[in-house]
Amino acid sequence: MTLRKVNISILVAAVVIFLLVLHHNFLGLSDLLKRELTDSNPLGLQPIDFIPAAPQRLTDERNDREISVVIAASDERLGGAIAAMNSIYRNTRSNVVFYIVTLNDTVDHLRLWLRNTALKNLRYHILNFDPRVLEGKVQVDPQKADSIKPLTFARFYLPNLVPHAEKAIYVDDDVIVQDDILELYNTPLKPGHAAAFSDDCDSTTNKVAVRGAGNQYNYIGFLDYKKETIRKLAMKANTCSFNPGVFVANLTEWKLQNITKQLEKWMTLNVAEELYSRTLAGSITTPPLLIVFYKQHSSIDPLWNVRHLGSNAGKRYSPQFVKAAKLLHWNGHFKPWGRTASYAEVWEKWYVPDPTGKFSLIRRHPEAYEAK
Repeated sequence: MTLRKVNISILVAAVVIFLLVLHHNFLGLSDLLKRELTDSNPLGLQPIDFIPAAPQRLTDERNDREISVVIAASDERLGGAIAAMNSIYRNTRSNVVFYIVTLNDTVDHLRLWLRNTALKNLRYHILNFDPRVLEGKVQVDPQKADSIKPLTFARFYLPNLVPHAEKAIYVDDDVIVQDDILELYNTPLKPGHAAAFSDDCDSTTNKVAVRGAGNQYNYIGFLDYKKETIRKLAMKANTCSFNPGVFVANLTEWKLQNITKQLEKWMTLNVAEELYSRTLAGSITTPPLLIVFYKQHSSIDPLWNVRHLGSNAGKRYSPQFVKAAKLLHWNGHFKPWGRTASYAEVWEKWYVPDPTGKFSLIRRHPEAYEAK
């Protein structure tokens, strides 16, 4: 009888010890998950929101392979980012996860737009970009303090935005996609290349006149070759530039080559020496990318970045060509959500109206839009 009591006591003690160990491990796992969701990294790129899984109906239909797509979303252009994401999502069966980079004051607006419309099934992270990252790296004109848009530099920090991916796509907010994004994702990159861009001398954009800069399709249109620092690089001035509004990145190679640090180095040098062209009409994000990726990038199919739709109000391309394009890009002054833009009706098919009413399209005949 005494032996039986001893055995029961030993069994009870073992069960208690097992439960204590299990409880301890559960608490440790809970803390780990909490840190992964709330810790911000040194660059201030903090995850705010994530929808972990699509509904079962969609996961059954779509491929399991995850495709990371990074896009910046500023409040005044939020409708553009919404249309871009909608066009990507509706044209693929792939498992796309959007990494939406924005500022604190846009988060609530963006979240409402995504949750209360047909976009509620998107998988996404919302990431807060801290503008203080750019201190000392961007020259701010006191007369034009608002001219610097911090989110345009988010593309420089891709490994911080998508830390666990080996590959990612970056797209500007003024694009729509008309084909399966998987094809762009599968763009082959040569060994040692961290990114693939569309060259400005390709068949669809050759010698495009950009307002204020003449034929800005080569390096001399973006960099000041009178500066010794630029001349020492021995880069040919007539080298074709590329457009950084759409590109595919090998993030493993990006990290190995420390691309982000290289870009920051040239940003800082420009503040001190003014290395960018004084006739620069395009994005100030382009010059450092041109330097770092000089003859060290692969190419994407030109149909995956049919651009300059926003360079003027006229129709630069034929309707047949626009229909055949895989990605349309309204880079330039005339945006498709504005009053005057070529092929705005093509872009508008992918626009999802803002349920809050804060963002609205500017049209010459707004009553025509409301009647749709």
